[in-house]
Amino acid sequence: MKKYQLGEFEEVVMLTVGILYENAYGVSIKKEIETRLNRKVSVGALQSALKRLEDKEYLRSHDSDATPERAGRPKRFYKITALGKKAMQYTKETRNAMWDSIPDVALDVKFVTN
Repeated sequence: MKKYQLGEFEEVVMLTVGILYENAYGVSIKKEIETRLNRKVSVGALQSALKRLEDKEYLRSHDSDATPERAGRPKRFYKITALGKKAMQYTKETRNAMWDSIPDVALDVKFVTN
């Protein structure tokens, strides 16, 4: 079902928005991903993914009030939509079904040394 497909980074972003819940905005999402996955995230890649996820209607955003600490700029907060929740559930179920289909012997890897 192509309608619900999420790329790997999109899935990470969606999961992070869920984890952060009401505190999910650009900088907090970036920091959370970097901390949890021990991987660097570029602002551009994150903003592109957030835009794609909004275009797919998996996320919606709203701006906070502007603050002096941010030079009068608002923060943009993100929330998961009902469609986004369906996409996440589909992705989780699909991955779990694939993992469950791997025979145990296929993952019983023994290293051969020369």
